[in-house]
Parts: sequence; C-alpha cells; structure tokens
Amino acid sequence: ASVVFAKDPKRRLEVWWSKPSNRSDIHLIVINGTSEWSAPGELRLGLTLAELERLNGKPFKLSGFDKNNVAALSNWNGGTLASPAGGCKIGISLRAASTASASAISALPGDREFNSADAALRAVNPTVSEILVAY
Repeated sequence: ASVVFAKDPKRRLEVWWSKPSNRSDIHLIVINGTSEWSAPGELRLGLTLAELERLNGKPFKLSGFDKNNVAALSNWNGGTLASPAGGCKIGISLRAASTASASAISALPGDREFNSADAALRAVNPTVSEILVAY
C-alpha cells in the first residue's frame, strides 16, 4: 500500500495496489482516522445512519457490533450506494458513540444483521469510522 499525506491526518489516504511491485491497478482505497477525503456518493467519515440512508435513498443492512464497538455494512439493499459511479464497490464501518451504554451495544451482537432503521441501532448513534472503496 501507499499512504498519501502520511503526516497529515486530515489528508491521509491509503491506496492498496493489485500490483504492488510497480504500484499499478488500484485495488482498494481506505479512508479512516480524521481524514477529510470523501468517497463516491458523498460518503465521508462521521456520517450518521440517517444521513447514510438519505444518500443511499433507502435503509441498508449492517452487522452488529464487534468487541471494538464497530459494525460493518453488509448490504446497501439496492440503494444508490450499491452502484456508485466509476464501477467501484463501497464498504463502510461504523463506530458506536462513546456515550452509548455497553448494554445497548451488546444488544446488537456482531453475528447478527440489522436494518439501519432499527431503533436499537439508532440508539447507539453510530457514525462512519472507515470507508473502503474497492475496484
């Protein structure tokens, strides 16, 4: 991988190559930390479930939370973000709010799938913590 603007957290971007020996054919772009980059479909770090649903045009599905309080997208449910311009695929991870109770998070286990409109999921107020753009 190559890290663009490695010393500037707001401009940092990881680029993973399909052919690392000559850094060609982008395989994956990773946006995380405090980066201010945006991905196709106006995706950016910090978006809420409601904002993601608006961009997608409908609710979507994600896994429950792992031991690090992170949930991952499982399906855009045929929404706008399922087929962004440029032929890429977009994945996201969401982190539960630091104010969310441990019991509220544990009620959403990582081995289950949830709808983004689920009231229990919204109660932990997760926001986008990582964006993966795959080619």
